[in-house]
Amino acid sequence: MLPSIIAFFFMERIMRENSYQAGLIKRIEARFRGSVCIKNDANLRQGIPDLTVLWGRTWFVLETKAFKGAPSRPNQGWYIDKFNEMCFAAVIYPENEEDIFREIERTLQP
Repeated sequence: MLPSIIAFFFMERIMRENSYQAGLIKRIEARFRGSVCIKNDANLRQGIPDLTVLWGRTWFVLETKAFKGAPSRPNQGWYIDKFNEMCFAAVIYPENEEDIFREIERTLQP
């Protein structure tokens, strides 16, 4: 019984994150006119952030979470730090979305 409960909560968390991410992609492309949002494949490289956004002559990556405090997977923090040194990277969730959008605009305005 316990494994099925754990599987249920794991699947619900993934579904919540996927639902948030689908809407987020639309909001990114509306807010950052002309941008192209690419969903990355975590199966190719463990911990790679979920989204890469190409915008003008710059880019940024975002790791999406369904809620503040959602657990991270191995290597995610390392990639966020590495990409933030190169251009811009952040963890984004509903509670900080507007703050992250403003930070992207302030940091990367083309």
